[in-house]
Amino acid sequence: MAEKSSAAREIEISPENKEQVIKEFAPMVKYVANRIALRLPPHIEVDDLISVGVIGLIDAIEKYDPSRGAKFKTYAEFRVRGAILDELRALDWVPRSVRQKASNMDAVMEKLKARFGRYPEDEEIAKELGLSLEEFYDTLQETQSMPILSLEDLGIARESGEHQSLLDCLAGKSDADPHTQLRLSELRDIIAKAIDTLPEKERLMVSLYYYEELTMKEIGEVLGITESRVSQIHSKAVMRLRTKLKALIAEEY
Repeated sequence: MAEKSSAAREIEISPENKEQVIKEFAPMVKYVANRIALRLPPHIEVDDLISVGVIGLIDAIEKYDPSRGAKFKTYAEFRVRGAILDELRALDWVPRSVRQKASNMDAVMEKLKARFGRYPEDEEIAKELGLSLEEFYDTLQETQSMPILSLEDLGIARESGEHQSLLDCLAGKSDADPHTQLRLSELRDIIAKAIDTLPEKERLMVSLYYYEELTMKEIGEVLGITESRVSQIHSKAVMRLRTKLKALIAEEY
């Protein structure tokens, strides 16, 4: 398994040791940037993501408040990831054609699921889309870079009217109002429910890739399948999660 961070211990944060903290958490920034880059088109430079991630780390150092109960490592990871994702959204890096393909696939998935009362097979989706099975897998690969769910987009307004991102809540802010806490709890339930609906192999893929943070190659070794097959399973899991989350969020809100 890839090393997640050299900053496993909690350290004291102060203006005086800012440079030391940046150096110590630099491997974490690089790790997060590379993980995100795995799902991006090749024209997105990893070094650019790392630079944005460092800005997120500096922001975390300046805003971190230990009295709120979160460990700095946890808070910093969310800030770094959030800074990178914000930059990608600003760049609008997903081509319109890919967005359209993802939307078409999501619609077909829901249509066939309603027709059959089960998740459709790959061949059934490909046929409905008018694609060969090989073309379907190629399209899946293209659209896996679409975000499954944007936590930032599901941010809410506090009673004061100030916008509060769910990213901040997940990072351990303890001053969230009851409405924020309730919304966050509901969101966690929605995500858990969506994951539970996945077929067993895809559920395992989500666990190994997103929770255990194994690489595609490492997952292939665990499951005894090729890396390209792992990528296909991951792409299908992403598509299923995206459509299921949209449906569940529409029901809830």
